[in-house]
Amino acid sequence: MLTISDLHVEVEGKEILKGIDLNVPDHEVHALFGPNGSGKSVLISTIMGYPEYEITKGQISYKNQSINNMGIDERVKLGISFLEQRPPTIKGVKLGDLANIILQNNSGKKKDLKTDELIERFGMNKFLNRNINEGFSGGEIKKSEIFLLIITQPGFIILDEPDSGVDPEHLKTIGQMINESLNLKKAQEQHLLKMRRSGLIATHSAAILDYLHTDKAHILVDGKIKCSGNPGIMMDQIREHGYEYCIKCQQN
Repeated sequence: MLTISDLHVEVEGKEILKGIDLNVPDHEVHALFGPNGSGKSVLISTIMGYPEYEITKGQISYKNQSINNMGIDERVKLGISFLEQRPPTIKGVKLGDLANIILQNNSGKKKDLKTDELIERFGMNKFLNRNINEGFSGGEIKKSEIFLLIITQPGFIILDEPDSGVDPEHLKTIGQMINESLNLKKAQEQHLLKMRRSGLIATHSAAILDYLHTDKAHILVDGKIKCSGNPGIMMDQIREHGYEYCIKCQQN
């Protein structure tokens, strides 16, 4: 579904990504590990089309279509959705009002979405009449953003550090909400099939992965993907030895 080939990216004339190769197939969710400053956020921002990230070489394709020269709005219309690490506060816009606009604009996609049930299950009632992210804790911001993600129902979900700034009390709920956002129901021969959307989850601590399943993991260090493999095994190695383990492994 998302394919990245030999991607080189510069920011203000400095090369940050130095030849990224990455493929996330349909119905798979991949984790992107890496220490702070490794290039995870640059890679995600480049996928989304932020103009300050200049592609000097390589290709990004979504559903076999090049998106290198597409604007952010065009990529969103294709079905790519992005949860920022630090979403902005939007004064004067209530969370409930924005949710209603999303539901109205995408009414054809929402026939199987039980919004009231989602609001009740994830305790969103107390946020609906508040300005978006204004006065919210780190965990509350993530909850409100992922709630919007659930009702948007995109084709491909990108999450940048969803566990950053989240206390343990909220982490499990956020993991459950991410799982809900990845749920995909398809009607086939009068039966409802449960599948998963594709996604890419960037995380430094990997704490969120205790609460959701990923099919494959990649370690990004110094602008390059150093290795890929089983998310659980790689997560345990990182927690025990840190990212130095991966660097020494590559050197040997």
